[in-house]
Amino acid sequence: MNNALNWMRGLSTALALTASLTLAGTAVLAMSHGGGPSGDPAFLPEGATLETLVDGEANDLIFAEGPVVTCDGRVLWSDITFSSAPNAPNGELRAGNIMEYDPRTKKVSVFRSPSGMSNGLRIDLDCNLLAAEGADYGGRRLTRTDMKTGRATIVTALYDGRPYNALNDIAIDSKARIYFSDPRYLGWEPVYQPGFAVYRVDTDHSVHRIITDAGKTNGVAICPDEKHIFVVSNDNGGLEFQSPPLEEGQGFYKGPMHLAMYDLDRDGNASNRQIIVDYYPEDGPDGLVCDADGDLWVAVRDAKRPGIYAYSVENGKAVEKAYIPTTIPTNVHFGRGSDISYLYITAGNSLFGIQTNKKGHHLQ
Repeated sequence: MNNALNWMRGLSTALALTASLTLAGTAVLAMSHGGGPSGDPAFLPEGATLETLVDGEANDLIFAEGPVVTCDGRVLWSDITFSSAPNAPNGELRAGNIMEYDPRTKKVSVFRSPSGMSNGLRIDLDCNLLAAEGADYGGRRLTRTDMKTGRATIVTALYDGRPYNALNDIAIDSKARIYFSDPRYLGWEPVYQPGFAVYRVDTDHSVHRIITDAGKTNGVAICPDEKHIFVVSNDNGGLEFQSPPLEEGQGFYKGPMHLAMYDLDRDGNASNRQIIVDYYPEDGPDGLVCDADGDLWVAVRDAKRPGIYAYSVENGKAVEKAYIPTTIPTNVHFGRGSDISYLYITAGNSLFGIQTNKKGHHLQ
């Protein structure tokens, strides 16, 4: 019992520390990690600074994930809650939210609650919202919300007649096919799928499991040439990080921590895995996004050097081009229209942003 209590106290302390560090703002973020953003001027303008757009503590938020920009310029992201402790004012459990930030008015509001415990979000070719819903009282499904009516439909909730593990991230291609990852980091629900995978949903609604050898699949991205799909493995060694070890000495053991690149054929099938960055034994990335030139912007959770890394892929390897220090980040996304070179970042329980010299890929 004492081991379990100590483990839970450690988890609570870690989450509280993440939130408090997030509040520190741009200046402390820069000083904490050896200076401010830096790198190739083709990627970052000189003097670029990280801006705190939404203070998670001031807005009573828990854990930020999956930013996306709507066709009319609003920023949506997932506020993920946890069942390990009551986190609502009345002592009940929050059901998860999708939050909204308007860059023009600076207004913060709830776009949808409950969120189905959404994590990654994307906007499809018709400007509707796709949400990867996870476990821990979530939907474990892929949903689509009509942004004109607010009504949602279920794109897929089962594979081979069984629920998914816990959907995490989403990518789309120019043929309107949807790709999503299905790991499992938390949740009390039974696990029915045999391992972690990436799936593809075609326009005829058929679902295909296309990647099974990527480790614990997390972030997914497809760049403009659509010749490759990039997949993160962030394997923390457990299916439920909120659960304490049963006995002393038990715990989570890291598996693959890497960024992989697969060839993607015209039919949306993946092959020829290449590990383009191996982060092990440190923690690997979370989410990522492509810019219009096919470069990658990756949220890396390495506690020794956390932040957003910009990479160019050269000869089967990712070459670092720029670095934006943050507290432990979760995901990134480019703006649209006049903000197409602005990068939105979720870290801790807050939303940040920075001006870049790259344009976002409009499908991502």
